Amino acid sequence: MIRMTVLRILCWVHAAAAGTHKLHFFGVATSEGAGFPDYVAVEMMDDVQITYYNNTMKKPIFRTDWINETVGHEFLETLTPYILYSHSRIPRSLRNTVQHFNHTGVHTYQQVGGCELHDDGARRAYLNHEYDGKDFISFDVETKTWVAAVPQAVFYKHKLEANTAWKQITLDYHTRECFQLLEWCLQCEMETLQRKVPAVTLIQRKARESAGTDVICHVTGFYPQEVEVNWIRDGEALLEEGVWSGEVLPNGDRTYQLRKILTVSPEDQKKHSYSCQVGHASLDEKMDVKWVPEAALNMGFVAAGVLAALGLIIAVIIGALIWKKRASAKEQSDASSNSSNSTNGDRCDSIAEKLTTQEENKQLS
Repeated sequence: MIRMTVLRILCWVHAAAAGTHKLHFFGVATSEGAGFPDYVAVEMMDDVQITYYNNTMKKPIFRTDWINETVGHEFLETLTPYILYSHSRIPRSLRNTVQHFNHTGVHTYQQVGGCELHDDGARRAYLNHEYDGKDFISFDVETKTWVAAVPQAVFYKHKLEANTAWKQITLDYHTRECFQLLEWCLQCEMETLQRKVPAVTLIQRKARESAGTDVICHVTGFYPQEVEVNWIRDGEALLEEGVWSGEVLPNGDRTYQLRKILTVSPEDQKKHSYSCQVGHASLDEKMDVKWVPEAALNMGFVAAGVLAALGLIIAVIIGALIWKKRASAKEQSDASSNSSNSTNGDRCDSIAEKLTTQEENKQLS
């Protein structure tokens, strides 16, 4: 258990950032001969990996740069026994399940668990086991019972219920230790997890399947993850039809991004105004970014510019070909003229020589 007194000295206590935060645990056992480690475990806070472990290692390692050595040792001291205990159990669960089904070949057994803290104070813990990627059995933390997801998992439910030691360890982690670890992470990482204001960019493009225009509202760089993004018409009507929404995705720097695309017909573009409205915990009030088609990229001018540039390139190529052809023709003409002059010269020389010979013969006679 984490010694909270020491941690409060090492970490300046702040209120946790708004939103829902999660501490996830992923453990995967793989059949021998698959070319992977027999067991791999990863711990993550929200979308940030904290620890990594596989069966070739003696103990888990940190994958973060925001925990100093002293605090990191304290963290691992609490987490390591659970990771190592799972390592001793999950591969065994895989072997038992494979034998029970009389399966051959490569198979996997996954354990996915963790806890959540909501900004309203609500807490939730969960633990699911999967065989070959499908729900197999889960632990209900509230009722403290194992629940078989499929009839074939009933045999394993009885095995787990008979193992009181594992049941207690599982219960301790998901009702106490997991939440303490998560609260500690939030307290120690406040500098990284402070609220960050979203940046909003509107991008215009021609719609792919209609004569209209797609306007992309790209919202990025915000934290926490919860965000509200809507397209508004004429300053009041919230639009749902003609709007495509992407998922909230991590940027890799502990911030998030989201895209919402509005398709506007040429007629509606002339009759209405549109704006992208963003609501976020970092904002005192909702942000409205108005779409101004005149200020957006004019695809007609772009197309005309491309065609003009293409025409210029073609003209240059044709001109070069004509010049090359004319230069080649001139060379042939010069060569022909030189050949003709050379022939005429030889002929004149022959006639002159003949006349000279005749004159000499006359004088001799």
